[in-house]
Amino acid sequence: MGSHTDSTPLPTPSTPAGRAGLDALLAEPARAVIALDFDGTLAPIVPDPEQARAHPDAVTALAALAPKVAAVAVVTGRPAGVAVRYGGFAGVPGLEHLVVLGHYGAERWDAVTGTVSAPAPDPGVAAVRAELPGVLDGVGAWRGTWIEEKGRAVAVHTRRATDPQAAFEALREPLAELAARHGLIVEPGRLVLELRPPGMDKGVALLDYVREIDATSVLYAGDDLGDLPAYAAVDKLRTDGTPGLLVCSSGSEEVPELEAKADVVVKGPAGVVGLLSTLAAHLQS
Repeated sequence: MGSHTDSTPLPTPSTPAGRAGLDALLAEPARAVIALDFDGTLAPIVPDPEQARAHPDAVTALAALAPKVAAVAVVTGRPAGVAVRYGGFAGVPGLEHLVVLGHYGAERWDAVTGTVSAPAPDPGVAAVRAELPGVLDGVGAWRGTWIEEKGRAVAVHTRRATDPQAAFEALREPLAELAARHGLIVEPGRLVLELRPPGMDKGVALLDYVREIDATSVLYAGDDLGDLPAYAAVDKLRTDGTPGLLVCSSGSEEVPELEAKADVVVKGPAGVVGLLSTLAAHLQS
């Protein structure tokens, strides 16, 4: 477990399963996976997703922690290359084995090769993209909404609308109908509705990766509804005998469902970075 040179104590998880997860991670860090969402977890939420950048201390904290564990994986709905760019993850000493599972695991970037591997995009996404402006116009909800191109998915943000929550609610049904026509699903998030192919979620990506590297413990940190499948994956792993720790990056009261399921709640990306730094210090060799 190391010399505990850091004076900051690690948080005590609120559940027995969470405490077992943290104990397992500390006992055998070399076989632990640290998995993290990007937006709202490593990067503060901003009105324009294209302006999102990792917390200023995130890369330093990750580089301190990564050499002491089996792997660090960023699990995000963003394209893998975009997350790498906005995170500043490429070419960082200490992050040689970082993996970014983009588009919910449909894309993968490995720091060791610096390349993205991905299958062909679903044709339904292009069809939805073509029809989306007309749908937004039809419900009168286009004003202040913003369409984010994600390659393998497309997202509609309502954060900039006059009444963001009302616009979000008005769009839920028409976007669900549009998605269904083209074999896609709608994933709701914090004032965002994402249309993407089924079978892509953070839970599938996380389970596959943890099993691929034969990890004996996992920490997952997230902040939004899209992280619930990853939480469920950690629950499944725990049931199957792989201890896990669930961390919630709490930015507001927007997603109480996640906070209620978490073993440890920290305050936003700054809190996540603080936790990662403290963990790295407790794993000093």
